[in-house]
Amino acid sequence: MQEKGFRSWLFLIIENFYGQNSASKHEREVTMENSFLIKTKDLVKTYPMGQTKIFALNGVNLNFMPGEFAGLVGPSGSGKTTFLNVVGSLDSPTEGSAVVMGKKIEDLSHKQAAWLRNRNIGFIFQTFNLLPVYTVYENVEFALLLLKLSPKERKDKVMKALEWVKLADRAKSKPAQLSGGQSQRVAVARAIVKEPSIILADEPTANLDAENSFNILDTMEELNRELGTTFIFATHDGKVIKYLRRKITLVDGKVAKDEVFEPKNVKGEGQ
Repeated sequence: MQEKGFRSWLFLIIENFYGQNSASKHEREVTMENSFLIKTKDLVKTYPMGQTKIFALNGVNLNFMPGEFAGLVGPSGSGKTTFLNVVGSLDSPTEGSAVVMGKKIEDLSHKQAAWLRNRNIGFIFQTFNLLPVYTVYENVEFALLLLKLSPKERKDKVMKALEWVKLADRAKSKPAQLSGGQSQRVAVARAIVKEPSIILADEPTANLDAENSFNILDTMEELNRELGTTFIFATHDGKVIKYLRRKITLVDGKVAKDEVFEPKNVKGEGQ
């Protein structure tokens, strides 16, 4: 009964984050403006501090096409995580505009923002955020619980995601039985199981050693190429930066530099 009660509580948390799968037909018609998956214009995000305000983002203009493997770099406090929060519909602009999958973030209700996350965006965080009382399989499955899929459909998707990250044989393991690298691979599987258009990764290698960092990055790059998923990182990590095909430098909430690189073969550098 205690576990059942915890699961009910957890479902409410998931519902609050992702939203119910109850959008109208009109809301489900997602169109992309000028082929951009993400488009920000004069994006500003401020936070009050006493009688003043702090500019976390200050006039950011960035566009992302489908299939990019891009990263935001810069010192702490430069606006990297804030940018991910806004385009991930976890926060709203103070001024300006952020259009994601044809939806203006600033115009979305809480329910509409949650629906956008549920259908189109996956998140990978610095901490793995795995639920210790549930198995690897169940941790990945949680991302599907609001999508009105049959048990068989959920099972097929979960096992496919675990195969992508080479953890199908650990489906019945609990998080305490995993290494740090394996835990982050579960987090990647949880993010990709819906096959979203966008993955937002905030310092995904911060708690990993070099070998596990390269293994995770190899996996994410493969998913990017195979599925066409757009990856956007916020990172300080030089290992992540080696993999990027686009590097955007933020300083004091502004874009200081936006560089595009030719694809590089860095697969397996940690081995």
